[in-house]
Amino acid sequence: MLTEKQVKEIREHLNDSQNPLFLFDNDQDGLCSFLLLQRYIGRGKGFPIKVAPELTKDYFRKVKELNADYIFILDQPEVAKDFFDEVEKVNIPIVWIDHHETDLTKIPKYVHYYNPLFNKEKSNEPVTALCYQVSNRKEDSWMGVVGCIADNFFPDFYNDFKKDYPELAIESKEPFKIFYSSEIGKISRIFGFAIKDRVSNAIQFFKFLMKVKSPYEILNESKFNKNFHMRFSEIEEKFNRIIDKAKRESFGNLIFFKYAGDTSMSADISNKLKFLFPEKAVVVVYTRGYKANVSARGKNIKKIKLERIEGLEGATGGGHEDAVGAQVKIKDLEEFEERIKKIFS
Repeated sequence: MLTEKQVKEIREHLNDSQNPLFLFDNDQDGLCSFLLLQRYIGRGKGFPIKVAPELTKDYFRKVKELNADYIFILDQPEVAKDFFDEVEKVNIPIVWIDHHETDLTKIPKYVHYYNPLFNKEKSNEPVTALCYQVSNRKEDSWMGVVGCIADNFFPDFYNDFKKDYPELAIESKEPFKIFYSSEIGKISRIFGFAIKDRVSNAIQFFKFLMKVKSPYEILNESKFNKNFHMRFSEIEEKFNRIIDKAKRESFGNLIFFKYAGDTSMSADISNKLKFLFPEKAVVVVYTRGYKANVSARGKNIKKIKLERIEGLEGATGGGHEDAVGAQVKIKDLEEFEERIKKIFS
């Protein structure tokens, strides 16, 4: 967790900001981190980072567009040097809260960087848990749970949440069991599919979430969220069809599954497959254009994947030890597949 000093500093940054921009990773952990901090101060705009693994210079246009006076980067493993260069020109403070391994030497000294992996007492909770520690709004505990369980983490405030919302919880300490088998898990899945929708639809969803008072405003269909529920049903139906296909792509101790389409759900698919087949390594590949997005789950899968993409032109990857993402060019996909399957054959 964050130290008391770090929590105090982040709160001071939030209180000093008048028009902050929150740039966050395109998943539930990133989204909930943004919402917890925005709801804490009651101001600011949020925008998801839909490229991986690096926050690029292109996102600086949102800083100018929204006339931001502070930038908060949440749950983002890498930030491009040219993004920092553009921000430095306009002298806007940057607060970066993360839980991924990174090269500290690449972070400019003026950036306020917070990551418990580099604290004396090391830990790597989801950024949602860190932001909940900062905001400390008990009425938002459900939102903290939504972000944490999607990142396969059981938060220490789950029991407090369960007392307030017993009908949304289940008796379990397994994050993915809660995610796939409870009503708060359904809310988390709604968050996950909504953020992967078209940017305009996702922004509307964010605005709705900034104002909700309870999880029931999301769970129970109404005139205010009817479109979100309709879209969730459509995407979940598509997701379940993909999972049924993916189950058949087993190669010994490995599930290697490739798919295409108009919506990338690689992380969601790999998480569900890992939940269904905990003894297997999982590699999911989404192909579109000239690049493939890869999501993998398994013991020490980060090391395995990084070694398998070594030497492939323009290939990138990063994440956690047992959960990682990467990009490879379509022309190198067959080579990548052969390398992965050879490890598990």
